[in-house]
Amino acid sequence: MTKRYIRNAAELVTCRGAAPKKGAEMADIGLIKNGGVLIHDDEIFAVGTTEELDKLIDDSYEIVDATGKTVMPGFVDSHTHFIFGGYRAEEFGWRLKGDTYMSIMQRGGGINATVVPTKEATLEELVEVGRERLNRMLEFGVTTVEGKSGYGMDCDTEIKQLRAMKELDRTHPVDVVTTFLGPHSVLPQWKGKEREFIDYLLTEVMPKVKEENLAEFADIFCEKNVFEIEDSEYYLTKAKEMGFKLKVHADEIVSLGGAELASRTGAVSADHLLKASDEGIKQMAQSGVISTLLPATAFCLKEPFAPARKMIEAGCAVALASDLNPGSCFTNNIPLLVALGCIHMGMSIEEVITALTINGAAAVGRADTIGSIEKGKKADIIMLKYPSIHFMPYHTAINLVETVIKNGRTVYHKEW
Repeated sequence: MTKRYIRNAAELVTCRGAAPKKGAEMADIGLIKNGGVLIHDDEIFAVGTTEELDKLIDDSYEIVDATGKTVMPGFVDSHTHFIFGGYRAEEFGWRLKGDTYMSIMQRGGGINATVVPTKEATLEELVEVGRERLNRMLEFGVTTVEGKSGYGMDCDTEIKQLRAMKELDRTHPVDVVTTFLGPHSVLPQWKGKEREFIDYLLTEVMPKVKEENLAEFADIFCEKNVFEIEDSEYYLTKAKEMGFKLKVHADEIVSLGGAELASRTGAVSADHLLKASDEGIKQMAQSGVISTLLPATAFCLKEPFAPARKMIEAGCAVALASDLNPGSCFTNNIPLLVALGCIHMGMSIEEVITALTINGAAAVGRADTIGSIEKGKKADIIMLKYPSIHFMPYHTAINLVETVIKNGRTVYHKEW
């Protein structure tokens, strides 16, 4: 057995307790001054003050000195589209000149513009570029990430994207949770035949996804002029019957009732939610749907941010995620999410930490094993250069991660 002892942490953030954390609970991050963690192999064995844990160890422990550091759970990025081919830098320029997200889609850009290069990419090429992106995530302290398909919207390409993610989950330190997002957009040949397209996915593609165990979740872009409420509910209901857990791209551009849809279909999370209605927020709080907010996307689109403060005060469980994708948000910068959450969304740093750890873990169905530093959970732990969580928003949008421990093993260390 390999034994490690992280000791003398200036601040140890545990995020312990029931998950997900809702409403006022999000401010409770279980902070321990001069904290320590005992790790046995890949699991956390004990948590407490350094004074308490010093009494439990012997010479068999490797000592990790965290003097002057903040120690906390690894980040969980619970909404990304990190496997894709090609780029859309030109579109970003169009948007800076005033073109809207939907107008770019209507002129042949947007999601559909990524389909051809993703189809043309080989499985090996997608794995290679995905590995590079996971390496960057790891540097930001991400130890688990969700990845979606959705840049093929045909059987072969959707399967290829999911296989690439499964291979990376097997071979890369960052754990990858996979989501099938076949109904991500409407290709020209399916315009006006959205229900037929959904039926094609349900009958021709998703059984193969299930057969190979390629995805745990099913998602849909529920939006005006994409997949509206009736078709989205049909898809989600059928996907649930097939054994998929549910996620919903909801209320990003128009207040369509996506949050309410997520609540009544039993979705694990509703994501984006820039235009979520008061009733939708109320229903998410009551049903336990996790409100996954993607502030970097709003930032890049120059849109008002999702009403995080209103959601928390209503009793919602809020998560934050990057939405890394080739169009609207080509960034996986966790410190940027921290800054936007604290400065522009009215969240405290404690709430932001909860949103990026234990609530992110709940949004990918992993809160029983990751997302907090508690006995019996996986030892997914990061160390920050500075002695307090308050350096995270203060040293604005700067990566403070010094060391990443995944399953009890150091997988990244930065020399400053």
